[in-house]
Amino acid sequence: MGGVGGGVKSVAPALSRLTALLLQKRSCASSTATTTTTTTSGGGSRSTSPVAPPPLVVVLQSAQQQKQGGTFNGGEEAVAAVESVGSKGLRALALLGAGVTGMFGLAGLAYADEAEHGLSAPDYPWPHNGILSSYDHASIRRGHQVFQQVCAACHSASLVAYRDLIGVAYTEDEVKVLASEVEVQDGPNDEGEMYSRPGKPSDHFQNPYPNEAAARFANGGAYPPDLSLITKARHNGQNYVFALLTGYREPPTGVSVREGLHYNPYFPGGAIAMPKMLTDGGVEYDDGTVATESQMAKDVVSFLSWAAEPEMDERKLAGFKWILVFTLALFSAGYYKRWKWSPIKSRKLVLDVIN
Repeated sequence: MGGVGGGVKSVAPALSRLTALLLQKRSCASSTATTTTTTTSGGGSRSTSPVAPPPLVVVLQSAQQQKQGGTFNGGEEAVAAVESVGSKGLRALALLGAGVTGMFGLAGLAYADEAEHGLSAPDYPWPHNGILSSYDHASIRRGHQVFQQVCAACHSASLVAYRDLIGVAYTEDEVKVLASEVEVQDGPNDEGEMYSRPGKPSDHFQNPYPNEAAARFANGGAYPPDLSLITKARHNGQNYVFALLTGYREPPTGVSVREGLHYNPYFPGGAIAMPKMLTDGGVEYDDGTVATESQMAKDVVSFLSWAAEPEMDERKLAGFKWILVFTLALFSAGYYKRWKWSPIKSRKLVLDVIN
């Protein structure tokens, strides 16, 4: 009995406060079921169905009555009832809050990732990406024109030599003419001095700036990267370069770009020092192709893809040859195995126990 009395004393104040709070918030609930009466137009009255109080209120009131009657068992029934009624709602509310918080968290992470790494470039159907597909050499030639007339003013491609273009985009005589149009610093001569000479097919593409400091000074502090391996040095390289070249636009509302930078959502951070360089008709192709912005971007990406992997066509051809050879060798090995082992597997051994 001492335990029961202690339980009643310890739980009674809490029950009283909970009951008062719920009764105050839910005015429709009462200690007993109330019956509403409505007066009809004829002067009579009509009785409606009783309004039942919420289950939690009934439980608390029952606990109070048991406490007053001395049959209350230390608050265990009331606590269990309260937990059973309220735990479901609290659990659902907690799950809803966690879900909403997770959604906002993922949205924030996606926005932060986009702001830091740039908008993800879409996938374009490049004609040389197939297993047995080769480069479009006409596109490589046009892309070299775009690089030479537009990109080479700021960017270098120091890993590409003029002779690499022979048989890919130009003939040997055309390459000699292209190389001779460039002044190359060479030396030292017999007097120990550097001198300039016309370019040769063995020379590499020249850097437009003598050093990095000069490049940064001419471009407002930005350093134009070397484009020899740009399609391999960037994630999703070909698609990234194409999207970057064609992705210039006005900044959206609420986004400010400082002076000297240009908004491009595909560039990490969204602000790039390089202005929009490709415009319709900016290059006159030798083969008469219309030089639209997307056409020039596609051609220069084809050229840069070839510059990063000039051996791709030969590698694919060699791989196909090796696959063919290994396939024939596999069939030959299988046939030889069956021919060699079939007499052994099909022979019959007879045990002569008499002799």
